[in-house]
This record gives sequence, C-alpha cells and structure tokens, in this order.
Amino acid sequence: MRTVKVLSLSTLYPNAAQPRHGIFLRHRLAHLARVEGMALQIVAPVPWFPSSHPAFGRYGVYARAPHEGNENGIAIHYPRYPVLPKIGMTVAPSLMAAALLPKLRAIQRSGFDFDIIDSYYLYPDGVAAALLGMVLNRPVLLTAFGTDVSLVPNYALPRSQILWAIRRSKGVTSVCEALRTRLIELGADGAKIRTILHGVDLEMFRPPTDRAALRRQLGFDGPTIMSIGHLIERKGHNFAISAIAQMPGTTLVIAGDGPEESALRKLADDLHVSDRVRFLGHVDQSRVPDLLGAADALVLCSDREGIANVLMEALACGTPVAATPIWGSPEVLNTPDAGILLKARSVDATVEGLRKLLSDPPDRGATRRYVERYSWDDTAAQHAAMIRSAVGDV
Repeated sequence: MRTVKVLSLSTLYPNAAQPRHGIFLRHRLAHLARVEGMALQIVAPVPWFPSSHPAFGRYGVYARAPHEGNENGIAIHYPRYPVLPKIGMTVAPSLMAAALLPKLRAIQRSGFDFDIIDSYYLYPDGVAAALLGMVLNRPVLLTAFGTDVSLVPNYALPRSQILWAIRRSKGVTSVCEALRTRLIELGADGAKIRTILHGVDLEMFRPPTDRAALRRQLGFDGPTIMSIGHLIERKGHNFAISAIAQMPGTTLVIAGDGPEESALRKLADDLHVSDRVRFLGHVDQSRVPDLLGAADALVLCSDREGIANVLMEALACGTPVAATPIWGSPEVLNTPDAGILLKARSVDATVEGLRKLLSDPPDRGATRRYVERYSWDDTAAQHAAMIRSAVGDV
C-alpha cells in the first residue's frame, strides 16, 4: 500500500492565537494522520490584518496567529488571505484561492507533492479548494460540517459556487445524514456524498471515577444542567435560562463566552434565577469532561448544528442530553440511553424535556456504552478510504 500525501485545507483549524477554534478538526486530522498510508500537511488560512494590537479585537488576533507550526510531526501552514468587508462573501473563494496558490506550490517544491486536496467546510474553503485543484491538477475531497449547508446556500451566488465545487470534486463527506439530504435537495449528486459521522475522544471524555466527590468539588448540589457553547443567539442559552425559571431547585451551569453574555445575565436577573444560573466564562477543554461528568444532563437549544461535538462528549461522560430536534441531533439521540429530543425549540418544550429526563434518567453506564460506537479512529478510517478512492488507489 503506497503512502498518499494529503493536503488538508480549512480555515477552521486552530492556531496558537485561536486555540479554541475548531478543536474537533484537530482531533479528526490527528487521527487521520495515524491511519496507515496517510501522510498529512495542513493548510489553515488566516484572514490578513496589519496590526496585532488588542484594540482591534478578533482582527488583532488574526495578526497574532503564527505562520508555521507543527503538531505531532504534522506540518501546519497558516498563510494569510484577504477578506473584504460587505462584498467579501461573494468573492471570498477566489481571493482565498489566489492567496493560497503560491503557498501550495511552495509546499510542492519543498518535497511534499500532495496527491489530493482534502478540504473541510464548503464555503469559502471548499470552493477555493476546487479552484486550486483545477489549477494544480489535483483531485479534491470536500467535507460539509453544518452552516456551510444549513445557512450559506441561502445566498444564491455562494450556493451556485458550492454546487460547482461539488461537481468538480471527487467526493463529499457530511458529518450527518441531514446535511447530505439537504445538499441533494439543493441539487448536488447524492451518489458523490457519503455521511461519515464525527467521533469523540473516548479517552479524554469518560465517566468520572468518583462522581459524588467531583460534584462536591464543583459545588453541584441538587439537579444540575450544563449548557455549553459560545454565548450567541444561535446556541439558545436563553431558552435554557427561561426553562430553569420554571424548574425550582434546579441549577443551570453555562460554559462559554461571547457577545450575548450581558443579555443572558440580565435575563437571569429579570427571571429572578441569577442564584441558580452560573456563568463560568470560557472553559479550557481539559475541564469540560469533569463538568459534563458531574452534571445530570446537558441541554442543547441550538437552532442549527451538524452534530454538536459537545453532544457526543456529554454522552461519552455518561451524561444524557436534551437537544432541539435539528439537523444531526436526531441521528444520535435515537435511543433513550442517549437522552431526549425536545419537541421544539421553545421554553415550554425545554422544560418538558428536562423534567422528563431528570425524572427518569438513563443508566449512565448505558449512555457511555452507546456512544462508544462513535470513535475518531472509525471516522478516520472511513475518511482515509474516501481519500484512496479519490486518488484512484483502492
């Protein structure tokens, strides 16, 4: 079996200045690199900005990102690409491809003459990858994650570009069947699209050895619900807070930061539950397993997701989930051992679902055993098979 040289391309890959950015992709590509016959280098484009001064917020963060890196022997490149405000969405793939072309050619000259461009997130990344594959005469494999299917194609020009990139590609993977179905509805060839579910780190995320002691350490007293994610409208933390207001004696612990924090704190104050809603701010991933393992349930009130990573992580910790019935969630929460699907994205449905889950929780060991079928090793093996098929080495 010959070694296939894979150039993985995605703006979602984390860097030293954005360590929380796309951690799931780091896991996925690390496992892909361990598959026999796979050799990887990663290109993780970063928007160009001239100043790293903190006054410029996230734009300054872009400027502080490194230009090169190495993780577990995998070379990582962080080339810059231009982003134009307002009109940027329509020309982003072309700008990205033009900016990356010299870097990809330099990678080839350095001795890593890649066999395939393996791109994650369809727009602009996947469209740029298709353009680069056409110029460099390399096959392209695309992966759809979530909003690149559920949101971006609502705009006509990006939609047409995504469909062009899919036609140009050797294949597409999606992280849940719902995304595959939507791409077919948009006009993509279903024969080219394969669902490969995301995995979960079963070593990092596992049930605590002494859950009672962990709960005491964290101050979890009585029924405790976790809500994890950026504090943005899409994540629906407001529904969780409003639900807790109707559940006396239950505590909600929110992990994450973001622009909605002030509004969410005000909501908790207005509903007189600020003593039962704990805001932890940003939490390093190393702390998340303890929080999930100690909680009685995770609530996910998002309005769109592919498959939320934290959903899988909670199950791996033995903690059941109550989630809105959107996109990939029904594909995982398909057994009582995993938790419950809310009837709707509403306060009343959240209250009903959480009450039912807390009153009759699944066995935590059964919850863990259920999710053990979702491993990054299996995800990587399936993706590697797609890569070999795309390069004609099967």
